[in-house]
Amino acid sequence: MEKLNKHIFQMKKLIGVFVFTLFSAISFAQEEDIQISIDSLERTFTYQYGKVSLKDGIGEIAVPKGFKYLDIEQAEHVLVDLWGNPAGEGLTLGFIMPENQGVLSENGYVFNIEYEEIGYVEDDDADDIDYKELLAGIIKDTETESNERVQMGYEPVRIVGWAAEPYYDKNRKILHWAKEIQFGESEVNTLNYNIRILGRKGVLVLNAISSMPELSAVKKDIPHVLNIVQFNEGYRYEDFNPSVDEVAAWTIGGLVAGKLLAKAGFFALIIKFWKFIALGVVGLFSVIIKKFKGRKDHEPEDDEADMLKPASEL
Repeated sequence: MEKLNKHIFQMKKLIGVFVFTLFSAISFAQEEDIQISIDSLERTFTYQYGKVSLKDGIGEIAVPKGFKYLDIEQAEHVLVDLWGNPAGEGLTLGFIMPENQGVLSENGYVFNIEYEEIGYVEDDDADDIDYKELLAGIIKDTETESNERVQMGYEPVRIVGWAAEPYYDKNRKILHWAKEIQFGESEVNTLNYNIRILGRKGVLVLNAISSMPELSAVKKDIPHVLNIVQFNEGYRYEDFNPSVDEVAAWTIGGLVAGKLLAKAGFFALIIKFWKFIALGVVGLFSVIIKKFKGRKDHEPEDDEADMLKPASEL
């Protein structure tokens, strides 16, 4: 009996090893399929370099060495189709990102560019702001917003603290700061790095979409990023005409304390952790690849069927 029990134990152990090896092999193969799909999708994007004009003559983007720009249409596809954000007007003026990464890279960051025509922001309060007190107010306001978010079926969100304390360059009229944010029980916190370039009729907005482990990389590149987006003559801060231009209800402190969840630049980072998502997302990538390639001859039923197939069959 002892020999039989020992034999059964060894058999169970062998079966366990076999099952573990099998599932590991399947998992590796599925991850490989996902990476192949990601690589295929990345190749559909067309990036720009040098100088790029912003719509409506607001300003221009001077893409420095080591960076690249993704235009409005493609950036909207990423935000809505890949990252799951709701579609809307003024969602983006494009992306700026390091040249050596893609929009689906597991590591790295992306700066989303926007323009908010909120009027001329007076900066008289810049030297008097108590950022510790301001942070306490932001944390409290976010708790309220988080409760509303939970009631809508989303996970809670909380402000951990400053990832970079607000700094206002009065000469260049550029404000930037960063918050560390936690979604639900996530072990990896989100980095929300904000830049506001003040202009005559509003502000150019750059929001970094990343995670806290990328903070040092973002900080390292901030001096370059501050020079990337500029207003054209007639839209600059010094072009303000008090007789015809509107003054914004916002101040410097108000820009920093603005409602977090209402900002279009504050995006869920699901794609950053694609390895931990249901592997059925591979099929979704394939459908989106077809969309980017202009394959409009598929009926909706075909796309739904494709989403149920593994990448190897697509």
